[in-house]
Amino acid sequence: MLRLWRWLTRVWIERDDYRDRYELFAASGILFNHESPRRGLEFVTRKVTHTAAAIKLGLQDKLLLGNLDARRDWGYAKDYVEAMWLMLQQDEPEDYVVATGTAHTVRNLVELAFSHLDLDPEQFVGTDPRFLRPAEVEHLVGDASKAREDLGWQPRTSFEELVRLMVDSDLEQLSSGVPQRQGG
Repeated sequence: MLRLWRWLTRVWIERDDYRDRYELFAASGILFNHESPRRGLEFVTRKVTHTAAAIKLGLQDKLLLGNLDARRDWGYAKDYVEAMWLMLQQDEPEDYVVATGTAHTVRNLVELAFSHLDLDPEQFVGTDPRFLRPAEVEHLVGDASKAREDLGWQPRTSFEELVRLMVDSDLEQLSSGVPQRQGG
């Protein structure tokens, strides 16, 4: 974590230097997890929604995950794009944290996705130590108060709506037989 902060500090100093030296409009967005149906399957949100849809369609029978109690601040990518656009409309460039300010557990994500499909997660979801991260951050939540105050921005899509949107998209994609597109 210390290496990350050192790297970020260097990036911010260089950005400020370029901003001043070349009179650039350089605004930085520090975006917490922003999800959508375009998210790659290697990310836990898509792994959950895609696998839940596959189980509903009889294409898969089990979902294995690591730490179900990890808490993350997940928001909708479309809402975060609006925040970035608002950042670029300001008279002076600033740096903003873009986040919902609310953390949800992986377990909550699983429960919402499976219940949306009328499936019992207890029947289909298990844990596997292979999926545990060696240096797991248990609780990760952002403070977007500056973006709310300066930009008038706030997320429009609730976590529950986001999960339903992603599950429905995965269900539609899997039902169509069209191969899964990777990433955004």
